[in-house]
Amino acid sequence: MNDKTYRIESDSMGELQVPESALWAAQTQRAVNNFPISGLTMPRAFIKALGLIKYACAGANSELGLMKSIAAIAIQRTALDVASGKYDDHFPVDVFQTGSGTSSNMNTNEVISKIASADSGSDIHPNDHVNMGQSSNDVIPTAVHVSAAIEISEKLLPALRHLHDVITQKADELSDVVKTGRTHLMDAMPVTMGQELNGWASQIQHGIERIEGSMPRLLGLAQGGTAVGTGINAHPKFGAKVAAILGDQTGLAFKPADNHFEALATQDTAVEISGQLRALAVSLMKISNDLRWMNSGPLAGLGEIALPALQPGSSIMPGKVNPVIPEAVAMLSAQVMGNDATIAIAGQSGNFQLNVMLPVVAYNLLQSIEILANGSAALADDAIAGFTVNEANLQNALSRNPILVTAMNAVIGYDKGAAIAKKAYAEGRSVHDVAKQETDLSDEELDRLLDPAELCKGGVKT
Repeated sequence: MNDKTYRIESDSMGELQVPESALWAAQTQRAVNNFPISGLTMPRAFIKALGLIKYACAGANSELGLMKSIAAIAIQRTALDVASGKYDDHFPVDVFQTGSGTSSNMNTNEVISKIASADSGSDIHPNDHVNMGQSSNDVIPTAVHVSAAIEISEKLLPALRHLHDVITQKADELSDVVKTGRTHLMDAMPVTMGQELNGWASQIQHGIERIEGSMPRLLGLAQGGTAVGTGINAHPKFGAKVAAILGDQTGLAFKPADNHFEALATQDTAVEISGQLRALAVSLMKISNDLRWMNSGPLAGLGEIALPALQPGSSIMPGKVNPVIPEAVAMLSAQVMGNDATIAIAGQSGNFQLNVMLPVVAYNLLQSIEILANGSAALADDAIAGFTVNEANLQNALSRNPILVTAMNAVIGYDKGAAIAKKAYAEGRSVHDVAKQETDLSDEELDRLLDPAELCKGGVKT
């Protein structure tokens, strides 16, 4: 906003200039002046949550007979416009602001007050009406929970379920494709690609379950605790009514927090959720790195699969194609791990009755949710769904794998098997060939013992 004209606004600290076209007032402008720190503003999902909270609070106050219907209707109409993103340009406050998030709460109050007053022809005050029965100290923790719950339910969990389905389908397609297993990045006993991918699918399923397991605590809201948890200036039924109205608007089972003192003073639930997101990021990085290794080459690497070619891979080497989606997912996974460290540190800043790092908790938590959702969808659709298998490479590696001798342990013993494996590797021969020379086993017995497909089923070969 590059206004060259200003109007004068005032608050309890005096007068100051506000850009003429700005919908905010004095308290927001003080925050703009005080915190020119990062240029990062609160996420869209957080502003949406603030709008929904103001909608629910006005509705609750109206139902409780504390607010005239003309004011409540005007506030609710404007609050839904805020939630929809209509006024995002009028939320300029930096993430690195007062630790309670008071500046963002007052930004919301002032924008809604100005628009609702103009639309209704009434004097709707940012504190007395829009903020009735509320404190920044319960609004902002509530917004952290509401925004994260919506984003997880509407974006992250659907993306993870889709990723799980794509991996499972690919595993079914490749259930009979046998490859060399690897431990320590070294040749090991064979597995099927289906088995390998089903391991990935299990990781994602457990990630879903971990997040779902934490959701009940995320649905508990601080609203109604007001300044310190006692509920001063709020009707005793206010918090429950706000949670019910938010539930009607979102389809999520919001409820008042079990303990408002905990809800204001701590961000333990955000720390918990972030920990689940970190675990998911670890899973995604493992899957991404497996894909990168399997795709490596195509001549000097493993060359087991070919990922979809999405863009040129080099500005100097023609024809080079890189595994860009797994690389992007690995990077976002690292970002989530860093965000988790920030949230953990911020969670420790609950001093007495209030946590004072709420905005940075919200920013990092919502970024983690967003990039994990988007990255999971990209990994599913642009990497896993479309990769092809280089079966000739798989078979060539299998036929020369000296570790197949492991299947003969019960028949010839470990020491004899080790000697055969070393000789096979040193002479570039197959285990079958060397074992035929070094043991009394027949071709038929060796074929049975060393069948890679049968070895994927486990058990003792005798």
